[in-house]
Amino acid sequence: MKGCKRVVVTGMAGITSLGSDWASIEANIRANRSGIRYMPEWERFSELNTRLGGPVDDFKVPAHWTRKQLRSMGRVSRLAVAAAEQALTNAGLLNDPCIQDGRMGVACGSSTGSTDEVKAFGSMLLNGVADGLNANSYVRMMPHTTAANISIFFGLKGRLIPTSSACTSGSQGIGYAYEAIKFGRLPLMLAGGAEELCPTEAMVFDALYATSLKNAAPQTSPRPFDQGRDGLVIGEGAGMLVLEELEHALARGATIYAEIVGFGSNADGQHSTRPESVTMRRAMELALEDAGLAPAAIGYVNGHGTATEQGDIAESHATHSLFGPQMPVSSQKSFLGHTLGACGALEAWFSIEMLNRDLYAHTLNLDAVDPACAELDYLRGEMRSMRHQYVMTNNFAFGGVNTSLVLRRWPPVTAD
Repeated sequence: MKGCKRVVVTGMAGITSLGSDWASIEANIRANRSGIRYMPEWERFSELNTRLGGPVDDFKVPAHWTRKQLRSMGRVSRLAVAAAEQALTNAGLLNDPCIQDGRMGVACGSSTGSTDEVKAFGSMLLNGVADGLNANSYVRMMPHTTAANISIFFGLKGRLIPTSSACTSGSQGIGYAYEAIKFGRLPLMLAGGAEELCPTEAMVFDALYATSLKNAAPQTSPRPFDQGRDGLVIGEGAGMLVLEELEHALARGATIYAEIVGFGSNADGQHSTRPESVTMRRAMELALEDAGLAPAAIGYVNGHGTATEQGDIAESHATHSLFGPQMPVSSQKSFLGHTLGACGALEAWFSIEMLNRDLYAHTLNLDAVDPACAELDYLRGEMRSMRHQYVMTNNFAFGGVNTSLVLRRWPPVTAD
């Protein structure tokens, strides 16, 4: 589109159950080792059937954070702010005055705020006693707690775009940040998503008979696209990208990791929890139209791949109908579990790392593709070497929210 700005990624970071740097994550992927474990702390919930989760067991609050800074942050915001700090450091912007003069905004979300605060407010309603509540309780609980805490922690005075849309929170954060820069509203954005692990989130899917019950064998689940899958596993983490207008990045000599060239988002408009293949495909088409690309330009699709029957089948058919049977596809949720508000940001980060290394993660535990899933080139068994100019990453959320992002390697291939 004439007059539009080009948007590049100049900083990346994530916190996951597989590690918080790409070297550790890739080593675990190569070893077919997931971040899923049995959760003994959930045994007291007698009506919760699943006991599987993907926690970040080694997360520690950075020693230099002050008590005052921590007051407004529950775990989900602490994960988000820590990932944002690492991403800004990676971009060389952590102490740069330009992030505090109105040039940088934030677009970030999670499925919910910190649930410890929800519990405290619920106790007030049930028992009439406000024990545990204070002036910061709502800030830790509110749906936009991640975006607000990032803005306050780093003194960001640009746009604040909360994206609390369940499993598309992270990818919508990236997409809306991309559009803010593309249309010239500001040159810098922090974008991503986060989630803290909570048994209430597992119960949401348990009530839908959509969680894995392979409690005795945590490393064998989840199993996206596999005929032996029995549901998803909830995880936690955070992913953040620094997005920057191309000329601004070049002027300061920034390292560029990839270019965002397309974003599509739409709604199913039919059912709150049943995925719709037609609108999934349309979201991908919207991203391609935004990028000015034909489907054949895409070399790999990072699938949503939750390991639920309806989701896997609908997504695979949407992908097949647009790209055909030869499209390479995989899902990193097989290694991390479903990190909900964080997954779109983490999968975008993973996609860029894989694009730059010409080495793509496979889907763990995919032993036999479900015959009800459409024919695709499912990556199985081990990482695969491929070289591509463009990749796509997709996410689909409760409420019928669909997103698709198109990423281009940097520097672009000259023949493109």
